[in-house]
Amino acid sequence: MENADVAFAEGKITAVVPAGSRQFPNHRVVDASGKHVYPGFIATNTTLGLQEIGAVRASNDNRELGEFNSNIRSLIAYNTDSEITPTVRSMGVLMAEVVPQGGRISGSSSVVQLDAWNWEDAAYKTDFAIHLNWPASSSYNWRQQRMERNERYAEQLREVESFFDQAQAYSQTPSHERVNLKFEAMGGLFDGSKKLFVHANSVQAIQEAVLFAERYNLVPTIVGGRDAWMITDFLNEHKVPVILDSTHRTPAREDEAVDQPFREPALLHEAGVLFCQSHEGFWQYRNLAFQAGQAVAYGLPYEAAVKSLTLDAAKILGIDDSCGSIEVGKDATLFISEGDALDMRTNKLTHAFIQGREINLDNKQEMLYRRFQKKYRQR
Repeated sequence: MENADVAFAEGKITAVVPAGSRQFPNHRVVDASGKHVYPGFIATNTTLGLQEIGAVRASNDNRELGEFNSNIRSLIAYNTDSEITPTVRSMGVLMAEVVPQGGRISGSSSVVQLDAWNWEDAAYKTDFAIHLNWPASSSYNWRQQRMERNERYAEQLREVESFFDQAQAYSQTPSHERVNLKFEAMGGLFDGSKKLFVHANSVQAIQEAVLFAERYNLVPTIVGGRDAWMITDFLNEHKVPVILDSTHRTPAREDEAVDQPFREPALLHEAGVLFCQSHEGFWQYRNLAFQAGQAVAYGLPYEAAVKSLTLDAAKILGIDDSCGSIEVGKDATLFISEGDALDMRTNKLTHAFIQGREINLDNKQEMLYRRFQKKYRQR
């Protein structure tokens, strides 16, 4: 919407109207003439706040020992004092889905807002999805420089099936002599209060995961989705959304076009698949907006690119009733950029608000930049 006024109070958007058509007494006015206003970007499938320095083990709290850790909660490990968060926030990412890693079932993810004193303050939607890492039938052996079959593939599938069968049976039993925390955490899948997010990339893995989930009356969300563009009809038939992993990568196969990863968002959009864009890791999410901008250059409509970071991401996470777009009644989580926020040349935030609170856009890297600018200045 061009030439508009956006008003908010007590953390909620109260008006989105043509510029100058209404007066807003007792409101602070922020002049954004010639600038762009966006809903806050949402980082999905990230370890932001769970990792600080990759090479320092003590600063990494993103995984637990063992294979089936459905009872693990990423939220309580979330570090609101991370030095990484302000660097990501200054690029327009104002909310994040914090996801545990490792094992066959990693645990549950939660959505946090990125302006908080502690994890309780940060919590936006808690423990809403269980993350299952689907077994790979083959993998690349970097030492041997070749693809190798996973000899334990069938066994790993049986382990997943057995765990789900036991968890479902546990959830259907009214009382238990002994509480099983792993099965207790799985109960939300079977009563509809939790989502199932399956990490899968190949065509085989995606199809197997979807059909497996349907046996338990679950509609999964595919995370990763490297080959999702190949089976869009299948995804639409089963109404499966996709959290697309980083497209800043090389093609998966030798005979694919060199720009294939860059075109994947456009292919999913053209096919009508509900998807959002993610990146990998934690600090890497400072490039999330630019990844979406690159997708625009390879055929994704601009509005669809913005939605893949905002409203469509919110729909997949189940929070679109309160965020993801600039609409009356939703949270005032938005930012103002001097130019196109998807272009690294013009993404420059002047103001950002999370639930109506204006946040500080400074970060450690900017402070170091200002400090060392003066290093060789003559006194």
